[in-house]
Amino acid sequence: MQPIDMPAVNLSLLAPMLIIFGWAAVLLLVDVFAIPEGNKKLTGYLAIIGMAVAGLAGLPLWGASEQGLSTFGGMLMLDRYALTLTWIFLMVGALSVLMSLGYLQRQGIEQGEFYPLVLFAVGAMILLAQGANLIVIFLGIELLSLTLYILTGFAYPRVTSEEAAMKYLVLGAFAAGFFVYGIALIYGATGTLSLAGIAAYLGRQTLVAVDQTLLLAGSGLVLVALGFKVALVPFHMWTPDVYEGSPTPVAAFMSVGTKGAALAALLRILTQALPSLQPIWLPLLATLAALTMLLGSLGAIAQRNMKRMLAYSSISHAGYLLLGVIVASTQTRGTEAFLFYLLSYALTNLGAFAVLVALEQHGELAWSLDSYAGLGRRKPLLAVAMAVFMFSLAGVPPTAGFMGKLYVFSAAWSGGLGWLALIGVISSAASAFFYLRLISRMFMQESPEGVPTTEVSRGVGVDIWVAVAATLLIGLVPAPFITLIERSLVAAGS
Repeated sequence: MQPIDMPAVNLSLLAPMLIIFGWAAVLLLVDVFAIPEGNKKLTGYLAIIGMAVAGLAGLPLWGASEQGLSTFGGMLMLDRYALTLTWIFLMVGALSVLMSLGYLQRQGIEQGEFYPLVLFAVGAMILLAQGANLIVIFLGIELLSLTLYILTGFAYPRVTSEEAAMKYLVLGAFAAGFFVYGIALIYGATGTLSLAGIAAYLGRQTLVAVDQTLLLAGSGLVLVALGFKVALVPFHMWTPDVYEGSPTPVAAFMSVGTKGAALAALLRILTQALPSLQPIWLPLLATLAALTMLLGSLGAIAQRNMKRMLAYSSISHAGYLLLGVIVASTQTRGTEAFLFYLLSYALTNLGAFAVLVALEQHGELAWSLDSYAGLGRRKPLLAVAMAVFMFSLAGVPPTAGFMGKLYVFSAAWSGGLGWLALIGVISSAASAFFYLRLISRMFMQESPEGVPTTEVSRGVGVDIWVAVAATLLIGLVPAPFITLIERSLVAAGS
């Protein structure tokens, strides 16, 4: 009997992810046995500490990850691209937990398991960033999906929350089926699920007609599954309903983390496994990006509900992010543009949702656009913060959103996709209407009667002003952030 060759394992390359998963498991037990009812905020603070430790654990790996290192037989990769995404996802998780601390208690849905679930979701995002094998990517997507199904329905017994969770679960199950069938077809065509192995196989020989058909069909099914997770048009219709029914911090978390993680995996698949198929998938993805940018912006114009408006806004921003992914197949600036835009969008969108959470805590009908009338007089600091976020989402200088769009559009233009950059500019111009409409209501209209005024909780306040400061800092002094991003390329795909 021949001995089995076990792949080399270097757990140090997985330190941030292992810390997140390990701490989430420990925190579940700590919450049950050591933290009393009514004091579950402590579990949230412990979750934030765990994410901070995981972020610090990634610092020593920066130098080692320059050329890209793999473990578990090449199934997981640590490079600066993955490490940068890890820090972005940890930031998203920490800000989401901060805005949840007071929200859950005020809504009467405070349960300690909420915070470990967020940690598991963040760990799944990191797994997607490091995945170099289609099976690993599938595991990351499913772990992320399972946690989000639960978090979406966390506002039980609110009917809208349960309905949103059910819609997300049913459609997500279909997307998972597409992904599994897709990777099965890809394996049938190439005999491997390794991203590097697929590229090597396609580079060595020309596929026969049957294998070519299997590969194209499998790649298409994988794209459909990831398109659902990202909310690309025409796989986007679930997004407004699920965001509206979800607890607001969960909607904020989904709007940034899910899109970033799924697109990070898509970028690896396209640049590391399927570069030889670029003439086929590039025009297809470019068309999807154009439709997503335009329909997301146009759909938001008709909304009178803030959560639905931000949901459609997130769809259009998924198109901008996809634009960076597409350009990454032709030049390294695309990867940089994707990472920089993801950072800018994460800070801006989380800040906007944090303002919604603050107004919900005040007892206002924060989901209605009309309830924002006169906010500049009632709560001027909140109104100024929301205005900064709206200007950033619209791409108005000097904000992070402006620099992010400038980076993405210039990369697309220099990459030979000028027509797509032009559509992005048109989409941004259309989106400015509904962002500026909200600002005009806050500062140029009278307040409705009977609106209560209370203080913003500490966690939400920290969340908002960290996001405001970072949004303006990136917009005013972008050079250090761009320099960091430029050193965070996909090691094997750049």
